[in-house]
Amino acid sequence: MKKLKYYAAVACMCPVLVSCGGHGSTNSSVADETKDTLIFAAVPAETSQTLKSSYENLAKLIEQETQVHVEFQDATDYAAVIEGQRAGKIDIASYGPFSYVLAKDSGVPIEPIAAPTNDEAQAPAYTSLAYVKQDSPISSLKDLKGKKVCLVDPSSTSGYLVPMKGFMDSGIDMLNDVEPIITGGHDASLLALKGGDCDAAFAHDAMLTTLTKTGQIKEGEVKSIWESDPITEDPIAINTESVPAELVAKIRTAIREKANKPALVAAGICSSVERCALPEEIEWGYKEISDADFDTIRSICATTKAQACAAIS
Repeated sequence: MKKLKYYAAVACMCPVLVSCGGHGSTNSSVADETKDTLIFAAVPAETSQTLKSSYENLAKLIEQETQVHVEFQDATDYAAVIEGQRAGKIDIASYGPFSYVLAKDSGVPIEPIAAPTNDEAQAPAYTSLAYVKQDSPISSLKDLKGKKVCLVDPSSTSGYLVPMKGFMDSGIDMLNDVEPIITGGHDASLLALKGGDCDAAFAHDAMLTTLTKTGQIKEGEVKSIWESDPITEDPIAINTESVPAELVAKIRTAIREKANKPALVAAGICSSVERCALPEEIEWGYKEISDADFDTIRSICATTKAQACAAIS
């Protein structure tokens, strides 16, 4: 099982995104300076074929509201995003819930401002699910003792950390009572289950729908035997040291109030709700969140004492 190396490279990881002498700031004094470019970074997900285009409307909104150019960068992984923001090379970033906590609690100067939801009336949240094949006799996490279980990656919230807590609540030691198979992706976990490489697989709640739509998994081919409590969705976080306070306020307001399809249409950024693309195929848009919304992740780390949580100070 591969080990996390979130902080092994520290600031030297920033070349993945921008050269150490390129765009962005290098120290907190930029908060008192004029900024002509904002660096917005995100990590490719299994469902994102063209990451830059999926964030294009968000970038246009920020540019329209701040009159500052937005340069989008796709990162190789969350470690690069964390260290890029730590070094002041990334101004705005899209995190996973767990990677946000790792960044925030290790001292990266960031503020979570919003997270996505598919429904304006619902909080920005998702769940982790355990799947088995439709004809499997397995009906609970307890039944997985001694079985092969596909997990995404030790850095994954819904594909590793939350499942570990679920197993613990069921009296199962995920590292010793089952055979973990690290697949590297939510889609890969479900496809490995389909292929017979494991007896159960964990993935976030939207992945099965995506794979069913693309025909990679047939309707009714797998079933869920467990679902977690809600997890706050992937946050957009802003670097409060590399971005001047006035810009922080403008970006915060823009994303919380106008980063949704109806508002983007009204702003002239999208031609219609149906043709308004947002990251991860978000159906509505972004809603306000705060750091306290991620205390559940911190609680899970405290309970499971997962190795990946060791970077949290």
